[in-house]
Amino acid sequence: MSLVLDPAAQDLLFREAHTANAFADEPVTDEQVQAIYDLVKFGPTAFNQTPLRITLVRSAEARERLVQHMAEGNQAKTATAPLVAILSADNEFHEELPTLFPAFPQAKDLFFSERPARESAARMNAALQAAYFIVGVRAAGLAAGPMTGFDHEGVRKEFLDDDHTPLMVVNIGKPGENAAYPRSPRLAYDDVVTTV
Repeated sequence: MSLVLDPAAQDLLFREAHTANAFADEPVTDEQVQAIYDLVKFGPTAFNQTPLRITLVRSAEARERLVQHMAEGNQAKTATAPLVAILSADNEFHEELPTLFPAFPQAKDLFFSERPARESAARMNAALQAAYFIVGVRAAGLAAGPMTGFDHEGVRKEFLDDDHTPLMVVNIGKPGENAAYPRSPRLAYDDVVTTV
């Protein structure tokens, strides 16, 4: 059985898409980011949680503050990407559950009254949403450069608050010259999938 999605779209989203390390000098607009979010917000999460929070780093001053927290190998590309997004998990996401999951509004207090449970759920579901966000960036014809190599506590203190946990920093834009490394190997189906 073949996939329903057009092969060109499969290439755009997965087979031909690469993590970008260099970008063309072309801006990424707020309209593009909103279109990305308006698509990927439909990705599934547990209880329809929406813990992902996106902080767009646009100003030169904010960019300088962010770059100082990036690992050395990530600093130059973060300094020059057209747009940088800090993706974080909102550990108080449960406050929205009565609205977002009206079929079971008691979930807010039944499962998420304790902070450790919220932090675990927020991290897992925001990571899911971050993956959708990266695919959405690709769907917009842009490239994403997701990175976890940064001072997480420094970024949290600089840009977020105690209720938000930074997950990754994503450089976004049209890929520049030599933007990606050659495609790395992938595991085969039989190496990953087990039927029991």
